[in-house]
Amino acid sequence: MAEGKSARKHRLATVAVWSAATALSLGTVVFGGIASATTPSSIAVGAKPTIVLEHGAFADASSWDGVIKRLRADGYPVVAPANPLRGPASDAAALRSVIDHIPGPKILVGHSYGGSVISEAGANDPQVKALVYVAAFLPAPGETALELTGKFPGSTLGNTLDPVTYKLPDGTSTTDLYIRADAFRHQFAADVPAGQAALMAATQRPIAQSALQEPAKVAAWQEKPSWDVVTTEDLNIPEAAQLYMAQRAHAHVTEVAASHSVAVSRPATVAGVIEEAARATR
Repeated sequence: MAEGKSARKHRLATVAVWSAATALSLGTVVFGGIASATTPSSIAVGAKPTIVLEHGAFADASSWDGVIKRLRADGYPVVAPANPLRGPASDAAALRSVIDHIPGPKILVGHSYGGSVISEAGANDPQVKALVYVAAFLPAPGETALELTGKFPGSTLGNTLDPVTYKLPDGTSTTDLYIRADAFRHQFAADVPAGQAALMAATQRPIAQSALQEPAKVAAWQEKPSWDVVTTEDLNIPEAAQLYMAQRAHAHVTEVAASHSVAVSRPATVAGVIEEAARATR
């Protein structure tokens, strides 16, 4: 049966409405389960910058959950992408693909090894307004995470690691590092409730051993303002090493009596430092 003119008009109107709704819904891009508005209103003059959170080794994007809730409650768009944990250069390239997809100003936040990644990914990008390091590495060009960890005494990470070596498709071998489940809470998250720390241990993502030995190529902190949450009870990156890197970068330092998992145990403090950086660079 031929479609009547009235019915055809109604069908076209319905399609138009559905298409408009779909276009609006696609204006929100989701990375790591966190939505970030990319509609024109999000890049209006005076709009708050997008906060990009990069997790480190032995963690995943859920380690930012408490921080994300607070930032979103205060009106900040947030993206928490997965970090491949394969090496600073390739991980920075992965993060750049996320950063380049987000319009407007951005604040990059890196925890632990994630600091090495944002230091490379944020370089030479005028839309990256500030860097926030959370119990993190701030390597200078040529430095490695392993070198910086051993620069000062205090790290007990080495004795807790569980290395897993396997072959790649090309026949070469690589080694991934985990923290042993029985050592995870004491080493990584001593101030996190035991049940939550057990979940973190079970869901930890390994880092390639080679990633900790790969020299940094650039350092965005040499050109951009930086903030640093230094953890004074950290067994992964010694407090002295964190302070050395922060002071060298002329970062705004907040010292916290917390474990390496400060974003989990002190999310309000971490979110507050991030918002401080965002306000100072708008």
